[in-house]
Amino acid sequence: MVAKIKTGDQVKVIRGKDRGKEGTVKRVLPNDRLIVEGVQIVKKHVRATQQGEQAGIVSTEAPIHRSNVMLIDPETKQPTRVGVVIKEEVRDGKVKTVRVRVAKKSGKELA
Repeated sequence: MVAKIKTGDQVKVIRGKDRGKEGTVKRVLPNDRLIVEGVQIVKKHVRATQQGEQAGIVSTEAPIHRSNVMLIDPETKQPTRVGVVIKEEVRDGKVKTVRVRVAKKSGKELA
């Protein structure tokens, strides 16, 4: 079972041009892509003006594939793989089966 990355999760980029950067997931996009606050790319672009073409630089948020990031374990503060465990909880007086994300290094449950 694969643990889903959610908005608000702290992540670290482990592959690609932005490797080593850390940030907070702002949005989860389709196709397992994420917008991560603090991880941006700078693109050069050319725009047309009345005087002719003018080169500019714009900072844009780059979607990152979820396979290129790891969640940060809140206990160890290190990137960690995340698993899913099934457990039973009592909610509204009824026992319900729930899936819980767990950091594999510390065993700590993640929100």
